[in-house]
Amino acid sequence: MAVGIVINRLVLVVAYFAGAAVVSSWLDDVPPEIASKLDSGSNATARFATDYGGVTRAANPAAVFHPSTADDIAALLRFAYCAESPFPVAARGNGHSVRGQALAPGGVAIDMAALGGGRRRINVSSAGMYVDAGGEQLWIDVLEAALRQGLSPQSWTDYLYLTVGGTLSNAGISGQAFRHGPQISNVYELDVVTGKGEMITCSSESDRDLFYGVLGGLGQLGVITRARIALRPAPARVRWLRLFYTDLGDLTRDQEFLISLPETTGFDYVEGQVLLSHQRVGNSTFYSKQDVDSINRLKGELNIIYFLEGALYYDSPSIADQKIEDLLKQLNFVPGFVFSNDVTYLEFLNRVHNEIQKLNSRDDDDSSSTAPLHPWLNLFLPKSGVRDFEAGILQNINLTGLILLYPLNKNRWNDIMTATVPNEEVFYTVGFLWTATVEDWGTFDALNNEILGFCDQHGIEVKQYLPHYTSKLDWARHFGSDKWEKFAQLKRRYDPKALLSPGQQIFN
Repeated sequence: MAVGIVINRLVLVVAYFAGAAVVSSWLDDVPPEIASKLDSGSNATARFATDYGGVTRAANPAAVFHPSTADDIAALLRFAYCAESPFPVAARGNGHSVRGQALAPGGVAIDMAALGGGRRRINVSSAGMYVDAGGEQLWIDVLEAALRQGLSPQSWTDYLYLTVGGTLSNAGISGQAFRHGPQISNVYELDVVTGKGEMITCSSESDRDLFYGVLGGLGQLGVITRARIALRPAPARVRWLRLFYTDLGDLTRDQEFLISLPETTGFDYVEGQVLLSHQRVGNSTFYSKQDVDSINRLKGELNIIYFLEGALYYDSPSIADQKIEDLLKQLNFVPGFVFSNDVTYLEFLNRVHNEIQKLNSRDDDDSSSTAPLHPWLNLFLPKSGVRDFEAGILQNINLTGLILLYPLNKNRWNDIMTATVPNEEVFYTVGFLWTATVEDWGTFDALNNEILGFCDQHGIEVKQYLPHYTSKLDWARHFGSDKWEKFAQLKRRYDPKALLSPGQQIFN
């Protein structure tokens, strides 16, 4: 075993120095206008060698690029494309990928936050009912800019401190996606810099293959530098509810009923969570102490319980009261176990960040604490596999962590886009949002592999969301033969040297 370790280390050392020789060849030839925006210092590059997940440690990029404009990104990619030794390039927004998807070992990481020189590149058109936002902009900033005009995008992620380009490269989902589709279904136009350094403005009517390819395209075809996003009038307030269930069948029937209703009668947001045998509800701004005690008594009697999370946006309190009263009569939650809050629209959409801030403030007293790791697994689960998944997985998990479970409507997704979902009219988002330490993250990772293995063995055709594969065969299986071939053709056209987003490990 010791000999094997030594050999492995030697391989790594040889690879490191071989890579260093290649890197030096192109770094020496960088034009001045690009070189002035590159930082190859170890302090800069080390920060771009890992991500929010913390479990993937790649070699540092050779340099970090700080663009001021989209033209700077185009110049960098033209240089990379034409270089004698082409090098990989990855755009990095707020660094929230969890499996190294935005890393560029030995290449150049684009610090998207530098775009615009720190100036907010967000322009709201109340007449056109859209917002133009730079790919580097955070969704929280887009929301606040739109709210100043009484407007809002329709579809969100649960956490708003993510970049526009980052979520549009994946899909962008939350509890509104059953009605309005993912964020990629709410885009009118994109500015994209391709792997050849071309600057292209695309839409459903112009360069539509690039437009639909980039949306959900995992950064493989180009860097999104601007997106035109649909807006609608923003509501004043939100009635936010949590309803508890002891049976998964009751939960899923109610969730599926709610996502089938028209906007005039149903919730505007539907999600759900799983509470495992050893988990207890803690103090929260959502529940009173009496609520917490009641829920934990219910939890103590059972191996697993669930809650449905719903939200109704409103301007008129009386209309909201009536709609909720009518809805609750049709649902099958545990009697008496419905809890609600009334909050502003901004407070609701920014709820995850607000909760994280509260947790961090409590952790500030612990000087020994280190950044946790996040070996997450996010799946799209076909409706037909939910019951088997519950029996084989949910009833047998011994690890603690946040587990999301909620349905989406396939007809809200545009299959022309690269993003891939199960081939059933209703499918579920299942998110295993583990929080781990350096010592135990491997246990969670092994469970993730066990979950995927179970689905494979039982013929449950799940699709990974924020996918992580390491072979072309697995990627081809993920996309399906027709979509894979189309994706590969687009890659050959817009990034023929496979420079972009090497961390996805799709084409490189």
